[in-house]
Amino acid sequence: MALKLNVPNISCEDCGTKISDSIHVVDSGAKVDVNVDAKTVTVEAEASEESIKQAIVAAGYHIEGYQ
Repeated sequence: MALKLNVPNISCEDCGTKISDSIHVVDSGAKVDVNVDAKTVTVEAEASEESIKQAIVAAGYHIEGYQ
């Protein structure tokens, strides 16, 4: 599953690392690309979309259009 999310409160590469690490807890084989400039996270993973989103939110980030 490929998933592209807008995460407006990404501000630096450390944010990207924190998000990637959180997603890898849910799915250790996930491919994660964080674009700090575009404020997007693209994920290819076996885990569900919901669990990926929950991991990002649990790391302290907001996903546009997701509560």
